[in-house]
Amino acid sequence: MKSQALFDAMSAAVKAKGPELVKMGGAVFQFIISDGGPEGKFTLDLKNGSGDAKKGEDPKADCTITIADADMVAMADGKLDGMQAFMGGKLKIKGNMMLAQKLATILAAAK
Repeated sequence: MKSQALFDAMSAAVKAKGPELVKMGGAVFQFIISDGGPEGKFTLDLKNGSGDAKKGEDPKADCTITIADADMVAMADGKLDGMQAFMGGKLKIKGNMMLAQKLATILAAAK
């Protein structure tokens, strides 16, 4: 799963600059890679304390993003626009949609 590298980068970023990312995010994000199986579930907590990033699901996530592995990688690389992915049905959002718009900034900060 190619998205694993992104999840690892987000985990490292939370460890390195958690409080800064919590200020930017202020929410719990759930990523579900539709073709990633059980490994394709990742939680990014930018709401509590100095943040947390872990495998698995958080039933109380503020924003859940469901996307295919290749599309997640393309979006993180800037090759796929989030809004176009959403309008084209490649990206599904459950919960607070406005939070999803913060993700581009957070992904950039995590690199």
